[in-house]
Amino acid sequence: MTTLFVSDLHLCARRPETVELFLRLLAGPARDASALYILGDLFDYWAGDDDLGDPFNRRIADALAALATPKFFLPGNRDFLIAAQFGVASRLTLIDDETVLDLAGQPTLLLHGDTLCTDDLDYQAARKVLRAAEWRRDLLALPLAERKRKIEGLREQSETAKGGKSHEIMDANADAVAAAFRERDVTRMIHGHTHRQAQHDHIVDGHPCERWVLGDWGAQGNALAVDSGGCRWLTIERG
Repeated sequence: MTTLFVSDLHLCARRPETVELFLRLLAGPARDASALYILGDLFDYWAGDDDLGDPFNRRIADALAALATPKFFLPGNRDFLIAAQFGVASRLTLIDDETVLDLAGQPTLLLHGDTLCTDDLDYQAARKVLRAAEWRRDLLALPLAERKRKIEGLREQSETAKGGKSHEIMDANADAVAAAFRERDVTRMIHGHTHRQAQHDHIVDGHPCERWVLGDWGAQGNALAVDSGGCRWLTIERG
């Protein structure tokens, strides 16, 4: 059976074409898969599970819930506030970043990918603050409307900051990649975040390793299909 992996869909109401692609994935390849893993940034942003009352968010949750295939979600940098209520509504299982999965006998590390971008010192410093339990608690204590305004402000700051950075700084660091392979004792890694869809071969301590980077979704979607025969890319196109 085939296991599917996707990341960086950035679903939002202002991108209906991406929503259409996602629904095509759920109605097609995902129905025939043994499992679907979403490795973060399913949404362009998530303000908290109390926002499930929003019609757009409820539509996505309902579409996921209708899919009988086992589904798993790993947090991204845009939707790390997704919690248990969303999992119940979507009938999916929440898993931690840096989860190791046995895929057809090959240990595979699953992560969003932002922790690998260690050259981006400003991002890593901000990530440490935003992922702290105290910051999340204080944010979620705010009224939903105020919370959304605050998140929008953070997103604007992030986009402005990215404009002054090179692609190399925002990409995965080679030493961080090697350390992840070594520390988790795996030979395959699957992640997103960088929006640079590709397959990379690495040699770590004399052992061949493979790293599959999921792409973001735009005019078309992409998924990685993994089975006993290995990995292959799937393209999801509009009807």
